Amino acid sequence: MSHSIPPDIRCAQDYEALAPRHLAAPTFAYVAGGSGHDLTVAANRAAFEEWHIVPRLLRDVGAGHTRITLAGEDYAHPLFLAPVAFHKLVHGAGEIDTARAAHAVDACMITSTLASCTLEDVARAGGPQRWFQLYFQPQREATLDLLRRAEAAGYGAIVVTLDAPIQVASRGALALDFRLPPECVAASLAPYPAAAPAQLADGESRIFQGVMRSAPTWDDLAWLQAQARVPVWVKGVLHPDDATALRSAGVAGIVVSNHGGRSLDGAPASLDALPAIRAALGPDFPLLFDGGIRSGADIFKALALGASAAAVGRLQLYALSVAGALGVAHMMKLLLEELEVCMALAGCATVDQITASALQAKRTPC
Repeated sequence: MSHSIPPDIRCAQDYEALAPRHLAAPTFAYVAGGSGHDLTVAANRAAFEEWHIVPRLLRDVGAGHTRITLAGEDYAHPLFLAPVAFHKLVHGAGEIDTARAAHAVDACMITSTLASCTLEDVARAGGPQRWFQLYFQPQREATLDLLRRAEAAGYGAIVVTLDAPIQVASRGALALDFRLPPECVAASLAPYPAAAPAQLADGESRIFQGVMRSAPTWDDLAWLQAQARVPVWVKGVLHPDDATALRSAGVAGIVVSNHGGRSLDGAPASLDALPAIRAALGPDFPLLFDGGIRSGADIFKALALGASAAAVGRLQLYALSVAGALGVAHMMKLLLEELEVCMALAGCATVDQITASALQAKRTPC
């Protein structure tokens, strides 16, 4: 397990290329894959290739910076660490090292309910800006206890994921017989009883009356908002009608996301869904984006198409596998410098100057 930066890392995406040297093939297939045939995983990456960034001339960016204000809070830059489960799958220190890296680069880390370290330990290792991603638990008492623990640990917002009540394994990972190792457990869920298997009557569906029986509802969301003492965001939004309904319900912000391609295979790319959601919500509603980011140029494009900030997912695991906390911090530093290069050459001195006018759609061949 290396704790130094390999000399052949020259851009943030290089960590993805090096990760297979540090991970067993089934583990890499699981991390890299999504669900089913990985159609949405591929769509997330392809969507960025449909846009050019347009250079501008003679723009004064001498006072340029990446600071933003999001939902009333100030951040050093618009790059977050998305919630990703089971960091111990790729590195022994797990989320502790990722949190240390986030602190080092002034990034807000969104800790997963399925983290392999407890939410309290991750909070102690990280910086002052941290959010907690919440999955509703089968028992409301467990969900409420998770919420109270996150609030007590200083998490500044709750990001409730609503788009993944069913997750279908990637065929690539299944073909390599991937199994989660024993040390990869959801540490924060250890105090709570496991859900009892759904009892199905004759003729009932394993999906509709089985798995979906415990899927969250609008009533569950309203209950969570009433209980929470911190802002509640919703993650997993791809349709403008869902976005406007959630705004009407009073959520603090929305994460435009397709769960990294791990939910409905064949869902649209997050980037493709982003402009319509921004148009439906207007210019000021807080929107976080995730889905396929590998470079500062990708972040720039997401911001130009309507995101208030962007979160990186798989790339943090690749960097963690290669060089631990140092690798994650270095990867984030590279992403931010790549973003600054795009901003400078596109004539955008500040993040709020990054608009759709900075992009040009690629021509589709006749």
